[in-house]
Amino acid sequence: MRHVVLFHSVYGLRPAVRAAADRMRAAGHRVTTPDLYGATAADTVEEGFALLDKIGQDVVLDRARAALGDLPPETVLAGFSMGAGVAGAMLAERPHCAGLLLLHGTGGAPDAVRAGLPVQLHLADPDPYDAPDEVDEWEQAMTGAGADLTVFRYPAVGHLFTDPDLAEYAPDAAAAVWPRVLAFLTAC
Repeated sequence: MRHVVLFHSVYGLRPAVRAAADRMRAAGHRVTTPDLYGATAADTVEEGFALLDKIGQDVVLDRARAALGDLPPETVLAGFSMGAGVAGAMLAERPHCAGLLLLHGTGGAPDAVRAGLPVQLHLADPDPYDAPDEVDEWEQAMTGAGADLTVFRYPAVGHLFTDPDLAEYAPDAAAAVWPRVLAFLTAC
């Protein structure tokens, strides 16, 4: 059983994030899903970016830090899209985390990676927000820094393909994600 903090995408704390947390809880994990916006979730990606601009990245990161405040050092850092970036940003401040789970986006700076850190990435192939050459460079840098990295690429899907409330939802790809995520959490 692991403690997991699951950060939401630029849309905000949507039902898909809560459902992912419930899947993890059903497998015996303790999951925290902080609302980094403190506002109603957006209906479109444009509204989500407008919310992020209004709130500010610094406030989002401060709220992420606050959410981690009472959690054990070995908490798994996880996130959807923008939340993957937030999880990666928190890695430098949580060097003893049990793992880094990235859904729909890369995250984590190689200089914050400890040798053997379990990292799992689930990404559309190609992804409109993470260019293939940038992902390849990120992969090389993370493994070069010592991360135990596993990357799953899902062809012909949209960016947030695990969110059933979005047009880009891809049920077959989403169904493949969750057993892999749960196996990762068990192994951390």
